[in-house]
Amino acid sequence: MVCSGRLACLCLLLISLTSVGADWRATLVTAQRLGEGELTWFGLRLYSARLWAEGPVLDWSRPFALELSYHRSLSRETLVKASLEEMRRLGAGTVTTQQFDAWAREMQAAFVDVRPGMRITGVFLPQTGCRFYVDGRLRHEVADVAFARAFFAIWLDPRTRDPQLRQRLLGLAGNDRGH
Repeated sequence: MVCSGRLACLCLLLISLTSVGADWRATLVTAQRLGEGELTWFGLRLYSARLWAEGPVLDWSRPFALELSYHRSLSRETLVKASLEEMRRLGAGTVTTQQFDAWAREMQAAFVDVRPGMRITGVFLPQTGCRFYVDGRLRHEVADVAFARAFFAIWLDPRTRDPQLRQRLLGLAGNDRGH
C-alpha cells in the first residue's frame, strides 16, 4: 500500500513537471511560421524574430507565438523598460498609470537577463492573455488580455517602430530575412 502511494505521488509530480516545462508548441500544435526578420539597432543585431500561427495569416482571434532569439546580452530591466515605452507610445494615453505599473510587474516576472543564443517566446491567447517561455520552458502566464494585445502590438501594430520587421513577420515582405 505504501509503495502504491509513493508511485501515485511520483506520477503526480511527473505530470506537474511535464505541464510546467511544456514547450509553447503544445499550445499551438499545428502552428506554422508566417515570417521572420531581425531587429538591428545602429547596425548591431539585437535579435531574430519569428511569428508562428495556426493558419496562413495572423488572426488576433486565434493563438499565435512570437519567438525572439537574442544575439546580444540585455538585462531584464532593459527589456521591461523598452517594452513599456513602446506600449505607452502605441497606447497613446489610453492606458492608466496603474495598468502600466501592473504590466511592469508582469514583465519583471516573465523576462530574464538574456545572453546570446537565448530565446523568449510569447504566446498570445486571445481569450485569456499570454504566456512567456524562456528557452522553451514556461516562465510566466499573464491573465490580462489588454496587456497581451498591447505587448504583441509592439511588433504587429501598423504603427510599430520597425514596419519592415512587421512586414517580414507577417510574411508580406518576400523571402529576405534581414533589413
